[in-house]
Amino acid sequence: MISNHTALSQGTLNQVTLNRIWSRLVLTSLVRSGVVDICIAPGSRSTPLTLEAECLKRNNPNITLHTHFDERGLGFLALGLAKASQRPVAVIVTSGTAVANLLPAVAESGLTREKLVLLTADRPSELIQCGANQAIGQKAIFGEHADQFCDLPSPTQTITPTWLLSLLSEALHQQRESGGSLHVNCPFPEPLYGDMDDASQYLAPVLPWLDGDKPYLSFTRMSPCLEDVNVQWQHVVNKQGVLIAGRMTQGDRKAVQVLADQLGWPLLTDPQAGQGSDYAGFDVWLQNPACVELLKRAECLVQFGSRLVSKRLGQFIASFEGDYWLVDEHQGRLDPSHKPAYRVIAAPSAVANTLTERTRQMNLPQPVNSWASELANASQQYLSLLQERNCSSSGVSEVAFATDSADWITPDCDVFIGNSMAIRLLDMCACLPDVSVFANRGASGIDGLIASAAGVQRTRQKAMLCLLGDTSALYDLNSLALLANNPHPLVMVVINNNGGGIFDMLPVPEAEKDTYYRMPHGVEFSHAAAMFGLGYANPTTLMKARETCLEALNQTGTTVIELTVPSGECGRDLKALFEAVRHANLL
Repeated sequence: MISNHTALSQGTLNQVTLNRIWSRLVLTSLVRSGVVDICIAPGSRSTPLTLEAECLKRNNPNITLHTHFDERGLGFLALGLAKASQRPVAVIVTSGTAVANLLPAVAESGLTREKLVLLTADRPSELIQCGANQAIGQKAIFGEHADQFCDLPSPTQTITPTWLLSLLSEALHQQRESGGSLHVNCPFPEPLYGDMDDASQYLAPVLPWLDGDKPYLSFTRMSPCLEDVNVQWQHVVNKQGVLIAGRMTQGDRKAVQVLADQLGWPLLTDPQAGQGSDYAGFDVWLQNPACVELLKRAECLVQFGSRLVSKRLGQFIASFEGDYWLVDEHQGRLDPSHKPAYRVIAAPSAVANTLTERTRQMNLPQPVNSWASELANASQQYLSLLQERNCSSSGVSEVAFATDSADWITPDCDVFIGNSMAIRLLDMCACLPDVSVFANRGASGIDGLIASAAGVQRTRQKAMLCLLGDTSALYDLNSLALLANNPHPLVMVVINNNGGGIFDMLPVPEAEKDTYYRMPHGVEFSHAAAMFGLGYANPTTLMKARETCLEALNQTGTTVIELTVPSGECGRDLKALFEAVRHANLL
């Protein structure tokens, strides 16, 4: 703590003023670092932060305030905003368990590196652990899930505002470099409401900064050089290679496609990459022995983006013994198989563009080496088999929906995919069009998915198709409030198989499956949609469901489309499909 006793010469400022001034300095620092979205939950102890956020919005038309009564949903709303904008997003909550409810979103951001700044109001230290109301231990409450923690003292004149600004500037710079969550704990003594004193003398050391528009501290780092990538590329470009597209932006995906076309290597695309490839459905056709044997001839793997969905692809990477490149802009360990690798920390598009240009300069034939083009034929054979099996039923099934899902997406539509079976089905059965895809694939939980989708759409301001399972939707039902009065089209497809269908694919004990794993709920979602003023449909055929979706994506507002399917059917369908593919002649 740094003291500035000269501040006392101006007279004593009341606590209301000090609380508000510190809140103003904190929020101004955040805005100077790129924050334009501030998410607020109701609370009294957080009043200084809330009122200063409102003042900030009045003076800055670029600031948007988002509110939600549920702190857990609020955290995931902020996560979605940060995911789509790639900017830091501030979250303001009151003291007590309100803070604890942010943990799931913080855990996700710790893995997927969205930038959240958590401004948690707190009781002053003298009211902690002494029986005071709504007071819990909030210091480092998020543990290892928050990358940084600033435990502020209670606002006081004996600490100069320059100390506060330099502390925050350094923390925000660290977040800008590495992502993740920054937790700023703000203990505010009472009173929290009332008139403010003139604080101009106290703020005198920072008045020039307040009148400007720059961060308090500025940092410069030299751009990384990709020359080493060019050198290493010369050793692998003529080999039999495979490209893998994991989580990435739409722009990244386009750059990787250009490289794939130039090389002629197979391109295996995760649903999080958006646009599918000629090798779609690899999670299933990799269960065909002939296809696996052909892919095993690969001499190098170049993976752009991490957090892959496919279990079979993960197993193939783990068993691979050639040159392995992993390209991801996030630092840290991102290979669960712990292979020796050439790790490139950069945006996938930057590296893909560099490799494309380097390959062009080498005057190699184009494509360089189409050594495994037969696998594209295998993909087509598999997708045809899938279509044939789905045509045998006129009703709605999960596998049929996943196979048909690409035709539910309009060209100007974003897609948000839930976890559990939803994203796995698309990985197995769909070849997505050229769209931006979002998901929470860090912790891969089913919590907060509706709120995250709402946050993505608020940033993107586009139509959205959101695909969820029934348990996921139930888990985040409060967040349907975020989709009411929606100025943009959003279709939320809820696949209702009456419980956790993912457990039909796992070797859980059959006798205890329903009681302890699937947990059938016996509910449908028409009343939930009505409660929040959302549109609702429960079509009984796939064709009608698709027509309803496409119509809703062309009009404002949120529509819930509930697909009611028999419990256990998806598991049976997939197991039968896997068995057929194992014995099919795909090559």
